[in-house]
Amino acid sequence: MTTREEAIRACLALPFAYEDYPFHDPNWTVLRHRENQKMFAAVYDHQGAVWMNLKAEPLAGDFWRQQYPAIVPAYHMNKKHWISVILDGSLADEIIVALIQDSFSLTAPKKRGSRDL
Repeated sequence: MTTREEAIRACLALPFAYEDYPFHDPNWTVLRHRENQKMFAAVYDHQGAVWMNLKAEPLAGDFWRQQYPAIVPAYHMNKKHWISVILDGSLADEIIVALIQDSFSLTAPKKRGSRDL
């Protein structure tokens, strides 16, 4: 996965995901959950490559950053809870898709239990 279109398509394959352009800047595509409008990914061009910001558990984010040079602290985001994935072709699509799915799960609407009713 190396293009903006591929990244957006991978995000939109998730249930009830939609794309948004909240910054009035066509460089930034934000992918959100329809149910709670929370962002789970941002796709943008930066330093001559396509980048994607994704939410990650802090320990998982540390692990990914240590394993792959194309995964770095998130650009313009909380560095503890978000990572940036540089889509330069060095990561297998399966890894990128797994990171997108993790971000999607971390930002998903909370399930209401019987106690909450």
